[in-house]
Amino acid sequence: MGVMSGHCCAVVSHKPYLSLSPPNLRHSPPISSVSSSPFPLTTISCHATSALSAESPLTEKVGNGLKDFLHIDDFDKDTIFKILDRAIEVKTLLKSGDRTFRPFEGKTMSMIFAKPSMRTRVSFETGFSLLGGHAIYLGPDDIQMGKREETRDVARVLSRYNDIIMARVFSHQDILDLAKYATVPVINGLTDYNHPCQIMADALTMIEHVGRFEGTKVVYVGDGNNIVHSWLLMAAVIPFHFVCACPKGFEPDAKTVEKARKAGISKIEITNDPKEAVKGADVVYSDVWASMGQKEEAAYRRQVFKEFQVDQSLMDAAGSKAFFMHCLPAERGVEVTEQVVEAPYSIVFPQAENRMHAQNAIMLHVLGK
Repeated sequence: MGVMSGHCCAVVSHKPYLSLSPPNLRHSPPISSVSSSPFPLTTISCHATSALSAESPLTEKVGNGLKDFLHIDDFDKDTIFKILDRAIEVKTLLKSGDRTFRPFEGKTMSMIFAKPSMRTRVSFETGFSLLGGHAIYLGPDDIQMGKREETRDVARVLSRYNDIIMARVFSHQDILDLAKYATVPVINGLTDYNHPCQIMADALTMIEHVGRFEGTKVVYVGDGNNIVHSWLLMAAVIPFHFVCACPKGFEPDAKTVEKARKAGISKIEITNDPKEAVKGADVVYSDVWASMGQKEEAAYRRQVFKEFQVDQSLMDAAGSKAFFMHCLPAERGVEVTEQVVEAPYSIVFPQAENRMHAQNAIMLHVLGK
């Protein structure tokens, strides 16, 4: 679950479950100049007479309609479905072989990876490239954000080079600080607290395979981690039945559960009985029991979670209509059996592909395309 310690300034939030919130709207006004030369040049004085105040137009942020993508519940139901509809539209276009749609032509994106990932890197980089843009990979040793350079400084520098920033980090505070100080849209590629891009891909996959997303029953079996938090935040916006079946002591963040329940939109259940939980599920969902940064707990967790493996008997209990989903990578034989991953009802690979298509639509949305 999310570690919310920060490296920079504290951020005040309207979200009680985070107690943190960056401003969402971005604008950086241009610097204009007048020159008598036949060659129009911009002249900038190298001699500062006074420091910029906090209210200076050069530091003030004014809304221009561009938004970050940090949490699912930052958006309303209509916007979520609008993004999903756009994902289907652009996916269909790309699948047809048409490469004329290039809305990101001439645009660049920095991709910050404190945590390595095959799917996140390849899906973002490929998607941005297919739509005409150029993505730049910044690995853990390229920036050492918060160690070699403060997050707020990274945000302000990259904003002057790039049109968009995507970050996959450990601390949720890092993504909040990036968004606070960046003047371009910031996309949350994953934090220890949540993983909104993954859940958008999951919703897209359910629309394609279940036939709908709203009104379904999704049962997550395993650790109450960042994936669960994202499902809960989705349940605060879109009505469906969400169940998290996890061992005692591994429940999701209580404030996030309360947030989802208080929204009064979806039915939310937290249980310790996976066999009862999966009955009537449209989707049975699993994830690794020990996430990145928890590998030293792997042996202990295997003992605690042994009754929460998704095997054929659990899928039988779910019923014949249930699909299996997993955000990958999967540890076959641990949280899920080989038989289930390779079964006809497993949609884990279409789900992985849809990371790219969902993220394409998210990028189009935050860039106002």
